[in-house]
Amino acid sequence: MTPYARRGVHGQTVELLARRILGGEIPEGSTLDLVALQSELDVSLTALRESLKVLAAKGMVDARQRRGTFVRSRAEWNLLDADVLRWQFEGAGTAETDRTLLRNLAEVRTIIEPAAVRLAAERRTDADLVALDGALEAMGEHGSDAAHAVEADLAFHRALLAATHNELLERMEMVIESGLAHRDRIVHSSPHGEDPVPAHRAVLDAVRDRDPSAAEAAMRALLDQAGRDLDRVGNPEDTEGAGPQ
Repeated sequence: MTPYARRGVHGQTVELLARRILGGEIPEGSTLDLVALQSELDVSLTALRESLKVLAAKGMVDARQRRGTFVRSRAEWNLLDADVLRWQFEGAGTAETDRTLLRNLAEVRTIIEPAAVRLAAERRTDADLVALDGALEAMGEHGSDAAHAVEADLAFHRALLAATHNELLERMEMVIESGLAHRDRIVHSSPHGEDPVPAHRAVLDAVRDRDPSAAEAAMRALLDQAGRDLDRVGNPEDTEGAGPQ
């Protein structure tokens, strides 16, 4: 069950409307018929309006006099919002949108993580190393368990961002995690899984040694491998596989 869906009727309505908008069922620019939606979803007008307020805060809908409540253009959506990202990666978007998001995520990671890991190498504490070691150990232990492998990978990258001791960089986990989790689930489903631990260990070793240049190089190598891994999963003729990156 998704986070909003756990919040009862209100949360379920938010999820349903968001997925319809992201999937194009309710297209950009269209005006919502609140009376029809209220009847279809069997919710009170108050619950429906409260749900729309959530989507309005995320830039997805707006309300104007004489026009009513309408879906805003995608350019106005808060695409960095954790819920919006999650909804898209959990299947609310189209296949083309999914590919575009993964491509955009890879570019964002290439910009952020090599620079972040340099800071992590300079600023890491013993506590940061404990968190990174634990995540790497879990990655090795749960290599055959997709769900645990994904969580271990997320924990590793989350700990790297935390090791920068930069509050804004730490918050980037909200952008990276939704897409990374989706990517990991795709890649880890490949029957030709490559052990992801060595690439991550190289990053951790450089951070442990307080070597920013080596840490950046190791992270770029890890991200390059991540890109190749995803390409392989999309090519059924390629028998080489991948693991979470």
